[in-house]
This record gives sequence, structure tokens and C-alpha cells, in this order.
Amino acid sequence: MSEQTMPAAVVSEFGGPEEVALAEVPVPRPAAGQLRVRVAAAGLNPVDGAVRAGVFGGAGQRLGLGWELAGEIDEVGAGVTGWKTGDRVVGLHHGTVKPLGTHAQYAVLDATAVAAAPTTVDAVAAAGLPLGGLTAARAVDLLGLAPGSSVLITGAAGVVGGLAVQLAARAGLVVTALAGEGDEELVRSLGAADFVPRGGAPAGPVDGVLDAAVLGAAALGFVRDGGVYVGLIPNHAPAAERGIRVEEQEVAADGPHLARLVALVDAGVLNLRVAETFPLAEVAKAHAHLGTPGVRGRIILTV
Repeated sequence: MSEQTMPAAVVSEFGGPEEVALAEVPVPRPAAGQLRVRVAAAGLNPVDGAVRAGVFGGAGQRLGLGWELAGEIDEVGAGVTGWKTGDRVVGLHHGTVKPLGTHAQYAVLDATAVAAAPTTVDAVAAAGLPLGGLTAARAVDLLGLAPGSSVLITGAAGVVGGLAVQLAARAGLVVTALAGEGDEELVRSLGAADFVPRGGAPAGPVDGVLDAAVLGAAALGFVRDGGVYVGLIPNHAPAAERGIRVEEQEVAADGPHLARLVALVDAGVLNLRVAETFPLAEVAKAHAHLGTPGVRGRIILTV
């Protein structure tokens, strides 16, 4: 019997969107503790562009792309309980240098990395939840601020920033959103109490900053003495000063935490935004769109 193959988005040479190609690769099989998911939709993230550009290394290898997905379990690995073929799931495929990701017809994930898919949104919307949702939720948790505390969220109109605005407001924090001048209505609809246009400053020092826009030291300057700064990219946080606690979140595949986010989606309190969809066959075109200024919402590949 011939080996089954599938299309998958890969990069063999680092560079721009033109370096992303579809390759026919063997259909993966789940090992013990893993699940194989037939992908319905998968999110395209800035980290995929960074992998494509060689930021994380891996020269000389064929690298797979894609971190998040929504789909249906196709095969269950040995020792896995609680899941069966046909279950609809969302999940996070963690890793920057890997032979296959979620931008493929099938993906293999650890059983602990998935959660039951939302029932109130379709697979296209759900596919944009795992990476952005877990990143935002981890960052809000790291703030460690009590209800009523003030927080500035930079990049508040982006995918992660927008989710962070919603989660922080739900946690009782008083959110000031920093975003583009045309984004005030959007971020206020997500739960921001105050708005600062890009290049501006909040009215006074805040208890904490969640720096989704990676402003670094500029964002740290808005924090009161003894406050907290949370960055989203490891090794990019500014040096601590004035007693400010500086944290860097690092996202991890976490099925139970993802399930809690799914519950918020189904309860109607967490809004998922899709900017545009592309079929997997047009993945290079989707990568070109990824760098377009003003994209508001996740770009989704449909499989």
C-alpha cells in the first residue's frame, strides 16, 4: 500500500511570502498521548512570518508552519482518554522549528493541547482562539492586579491586544487602550474605559502595562513606581526600574486553560475577530497579506 500524503505549508529557504510553498508530505500518525486532527481552519500569526524569515533559525531544514487550528479528531493515539474520533476541537501546536505545523490537511497534537471547540462560532472563527487567547490570558494573569486597578494595554486593536482588553475588563481592571486613532470605537466596544491614540500617553501613571505592541521602555515609562510591566515576547522586555515588576509571558499549549477560554466564547463574553480567510492553496498570498498595515483580526487559512 502506498504511503498517504497530504498538502502542507512549508518553508525550505528563508525570506518573504514567496518562500512559502505547499508540499506533499506523509500524513502524520499520532504517537502515544497524541491526537491526529483533520484541520478545518488554521490561524496565520506573526510568528509564522518570523519562522518564514528565519528569526528562529532552522536553516537547511524544511520547516512546517502554523500554531493553531480548529478541526475534527481523526485518530486517537495509545493511552489517550476523554477523546474520540469525530470530536470537534481547537488546539495549539507549540514550536517554532518543526517539520509540520497546523497549516496542513492533518496535524498531530498532544492530547493535553486541545479543548472541545466552541459551539457558538464556526471553525473559521474558532481557529483564531488558541494562540491569541492563551497569550492574552497568560499576560493578564501575570499582571496580578486587583479589581479596580488601572492597566494600559498597548496594541489594543490587534488580535492579542483586543483579547487582552476583553479579559482584563472582565477581571475588573480599568483598561486604557493604546491603539491607532481610528480604533477608539473598536477598543471601547471590547471593554476599554479610556483610549490613547498611538504616540500619546495616558492621563497619569497606571498600575500596570500589558505591552502587546512591544513598545518596551516607552511603555514602562507609563507605569507607576512599584507597578508591573508584562511583555509578550521573551527576551524583549525593558530593564526593571523604580521597583516595577517586569514579567515576560511565554505561551504554552494548555488544554484546560483553552477550555476556559472556549467557555467564555460560548458565553458571549469573548469576541473573536476574523480579518480575512484564504484557502490553504493560497498560503503565500495570505503571508503577503499578513504584513499589511491596519489588519484588524486574525487571518485564517481554510483547509
